[in-house]
Amino acid sequence: MASSINPRAANYLCSFVCLTCESAVNPTALCTTCPNCGGNLDARYHYDRISRDISPIEVTSSRDRSLWHYGPFLPCSPPSSARHTPLGDVGWSPLYRAYDLETRFNVRALWLKADSMLPSSSFKDRASAMVIAQANALGIGTIVVASTGNAAAALATLCAGTTIRAVIFVPMDTPEGKLAQILINGATVYRVRGTYADCVRLAREAAEQFGWYNRTTGVNPYTREGKKTAGFEIAEQLGEDGVFRAPDVVVVPVGDGNIISGVHKGFAELKHVGWIEEVPRFIGVTATRASSLFDAWKRGDEKPILTASTTIASGISVDFPEDAVAALRAVRSSGGIFIEAQDDELLSDMALLARSTGVFVEPSSAAALTGLRHALDSGTIRHTDQVVLQMTGHGLKDPRSALKAASPPRDIYSLNDMANFG
Repeated sequence: MASSINPRAANYLCSFVCLTCESAVNPTALCTTCPNCGGNLDARYHYDRISRDISPIEVTSSRDRSLWHYGPFLPCSPPSSARHTPLGDVGWSPLYRAYDLETRFNVRALWLKADSMLPSSSFKDRASAMVIAQANALGIGTIVVASTGNAAAALATLCAGTTIRAVIFVPMDTPEGKLAQILINGATVYRVRGTYADCVRLAREAAEQFGWYNRTTGVNPYTREGKKTAGFEIAEQLGEDGVFRAPDVVVVPVGDGNIISGVHKGFAELKHVGWIEEVPRFIGVTATRASSLFDAWKRGDEKPILTASTTIASGISVDFPEDAVAALRAVRSSGGIFIEAQDDELLSDMALLARSTGVFVEPSSAAALTGLRHALDSGTIRHTDQVVLQMTGHGLKDPRSALKAASPPRDIYSLNDMANFG
């Protein structure tokens, strides 16, 4: 029998646990990292109570298709004010069946989870929505973030028209499309003469000095809680009649590591309450020119080393991944691997995705398709597998890369000139 508990209002959060020293932290405490060792925190829930109180059909039958659809698994409730963001609640991005690519690569089934269709055209809306809700609950009026572009654009977009101020630290080489989106939405933007790691440091210092809420990916545990809802949605969208179903493999572009750790956590929690049988294998794809996380995986440890990031894929252009521990554990525990992608491959697969499916993504999102190709070649993905590629950011975020990837226009003066092109 379905529970009478409202999934939007139920809160089963019990504690935050440090991923490094395993200290338990009171969820009511105002902290973003472990007060003992500085490690990243992970939210833990009363899964036995969720399993007892909430049935899958109660969730799937809800008309709410935002991330608050999964209220029992979330650490806070949605803001009570209807003006918490004029765009409304975030979530329920499309899951497209990629039939042409399915045939091209001879894979049993292939889907694209198109989070590039969310309000700011980025997966990062999930994290920003959760952080904004928590800032509202805490009564904090300013949120600060370090970002290579998409996290900042998501925060600026969702804060527009609200009383919450967004303060942004981005590297100097942030793509124009992302910078324009951040600025036009009214955020206060500081371009840092330094690396992404410098932006993270400045955001942390500003939060401590001015009492702002730090939304920075990996540093704030609420970001992972927002991002895990993509895993819930995939399992619900693949299922039917109140039954959740997991694919065999999920391929995710990786920069900071927070997206892959989040999506994996969504599936892991569904298994924990008995709503799916197995967690998919997770394949993380980094850029060869931003190799810190791939190198840590290859060494077999959880200690990434600061490396220079020079990739064109700004969404995964990270010199030091802030959620490395959780990302590496997600891949290893699921039986997956990490894969590197060259910049020229990202451009080529960006064009292939658009031509084959009509889904226009930036180079970092195209990394998921590059990962699929490499994993099929190595046998990590079998041709009998059902696979989901996680799309993370729209192609208009980086129009310069799109113009490099696409065929050039054909310049003419009259219709007679068309004959020159065959």
